[in-house]
Amino acid sequence: QVQLVESGGGLVQAGGSLRLSCAASEHTFRNYVMGWFRQAPGRDREFVAAISWSAPRTYYTDSVKGRFTISRDNAHNTVHLQMSSLKPDDTAVYYCAVHKTPWYESTRYGLTDFNSWGQGTQVTVSS
Repeated sequence: QVQLVESGGGLVQAGGSLRLSCAASEHTFRNYVMGWFRQAPGRDREFVAAISWSAPRTYYTDSVKGRFTISRDNAHNTVHLQMSSLKPDDTAVYYCAVHKTPWYESTRYGLTDFNSWGQGTQVTVSS
C-alpha cells in the first residue's frame, strides 16, 4: 500500500495562501487519481479536490473553486494543493489520498473511492 506524507500546513491570516504537499512512497502512484480531503472539528471529512492520472484533469468542490489549485509531479511522486484567498471556514486537517483503482477516472469522488491516506496536516485560518 502506498504511504503518503503531507506537509505545508500552518497558521495563516484570512486572505493569505498556503501550499500543501503530499509525498508518495511509490512511483506507481502516477497511475492513480489523487485527492485532497479536509476535516474540520465536529464535521465529517469532505472532498476538496482531485487530479486524474492522465491529462491531467482536475476537480474541485464548489467552495474552493477559483481559490485552490491541485497539481501533481509524477517525476517526484508528489501532489500539491495551492490554496489562496483563504477563509476561516477553510480551517481543517487536510489529508491526501490515493484512489483505490488504477487508471480509473470519474467526475465525482467520495471518501470510499480512496483507500490510502496520509496522516493529515493542520491548516488554521485566522480572521
